[in-house]
Amino acid sequence: QVQLVESGGGLVQAGGSLRLSCAASGSIFSINLMGWYRQTPGKQRDLVATITSGGSTNYADSVKGRFTISRDNAKNTVYLQMNSLKPEDTAVYYCNLRSRWLEGYDYWGQGTQVTVSS
Repeated sequence: QVQLVESGGGLVQAGGSLRLSCAASGSIFSINLMGWYRQTPGKQRDLVATITSGGSTNYADSVKGRFTISRDNAKNTVYLQMNSLKPEDTAVYYCNLRSRWLEGYDYWGQGTQVTVSS
């Protein structure tokens, strides 16, 4: 089993910054993909950014140039630095850990609320 604990959400004014953290513990498989997704009420959960264990990143078009994903493999922690925040970034942000090498190895955190006021 894997546990993911997110932190760093909160309320910020438009144009401000927040940094999310997600610490993984338990049975961590070293070759994995960690990422952040977000969801607003009544809508599907959407990709924000992902990062492989080797450091390759992928971003949603809506956050490119504003958000930066990074990870510390020694701490099994992934970060999301969010700058130039917009009201449309308001959502619950979820951390995810998965590996295509292990069937069913797909875990989610409990979510952290990010609210951007205009």
